[in-house]
Amino acid sequence: MIIAAAVIALVGSVVYFALEIDRLANTTHLPDADGIVVLTGDGDRIFTGLELLRQGKGKRLLISGVHEKTSRNVLRRVNGARADLFDCCVDIDRALDTVGNAKQAGKWAQDNDFRKIILVTSDYHMPRSMIEFSRRLGGAEVIPFAVKSGEGQLLNSPWTERKWQIVSGEFFKYIVARLRLGVREKQNRSALASTFSF
Repeated sequence: MIIAAAVIALVGSVVYFALEIDRLANTTHLPDADGIVVLTGDGDRIFTGLELLRQGKGKRLLISGVHEKTSRNVLRRVNGARADLFDCCVDIDRALDTVGNAKQAGKWAQDNDFRKIILVTSDYHMPRSMIEFSRRLGGAEVIPFAVKSGEGQLLNSPWTERKWQIVSGEFFKYIVARLRLGVREKQNRSALASTFSF
């Protein structure tokens, strides 16, 4: 009975997580912000970020996680960006994972004194990205803008084995990120209590 209840709870949590992904992927209104951060991965992410920059949704764009062998010129040409827009308003970094993306974006936002950031990544990747960014952007507001890429489209399909793999894999990464956030908050509270203890 206990095992069955645990399995049901786990399955329910994964399904709820998938519904949250779908909710994030159906944003209808996007306010203007100071900056835009795109996390590399699926091809549509960078194109979407550049389009938001062209529309004036942010003053600058950070493309985070660019491969070390990919130059700015190649990145611009592959995504069909105007040279003047790319040269004036696009920054890149070489972060290796989501935590690194958030750290680099936090420094970038601080250096530019940005207090409102649009975060662009795939829908299935957005919940975990929001956690990591909330930890490292120094109080700046993070506005999610999820892209429905190939994997994202799969989330709207029937519950196939492949869909379970994608959603459950990202779900467990999300849980790990939440646990890390909880540990850090507990440590911060303990440090604060120690500071004011007599």
